Amino acid sequence: MNTTEEFLKDYTLEGEKLEIFTYPAPILKKVAEPVTEFNDSLKKLAKDMLYTMYHAPGIGLAAPQIGVSDRIFVMDIDFERKEVTRADGTRDYDISNFNPRIFINPKIEKTAGDIVYEEGCLSVPGIYEEVKRAEAIKVTYQDLDGNEQILEADGLLSVCIQHENDHLDGIVFLERLSTLKRNFLTKRYMKRVKGR
Repeated sequence: MNTTEEFLKDYTLEGEKLEIFTYPAPILKKVAEPVTEFNDSLKKLAKDMLYTMYHAPGIGLAAPQIGVSDRIFVMDIDFERKEVTRADGTRDYDISNFNPRIFINPKIEKTAGDIVYEEGCLSVPGIYEEVKRAEAIKVTYQDLDGNEQILEADGLLSVCIQHENDHLDGIVFLERLSTLKRNFLTKRYMKRVKGR
């Protein structure tokens, strides 16, 4: 069992909730730097990113979204979130069925087919739109020890990896849309941000 598998085995929801930067924060337009040090700081970053993602809630979170320009993202397309009422009458969420993943220095090596999927983004809250992506991909990445891993993914997992990988290249999903749609949604989003 490698460090990542050990780190993620019997995952428990703990860590620090980090600030999520929203569009048009400059960090979201920057190409992230490769991770070169595989140490306890990296493990803490991954742990805090997972914690932040689950509480946002979202199914993926890339380091630039929390203001760190490193090539790492986390995701979980399987977890469940249920609203519950506590004994004292307060409402909260129970989060379960964890299947966290960590991708460090990912590279999409192969793509095949097309899929259109409605995407949203923690950095562009409230905006959802259909985006065309590769249906299947092969991605290489490193684990928390720096060992190379290979994953073949399709469907939602493939879409999520491509979405998060875009963040590492300074691309927000709106930029994957036609100019007309992008301009329309960006104006609508910016109007909402200014109205806060």
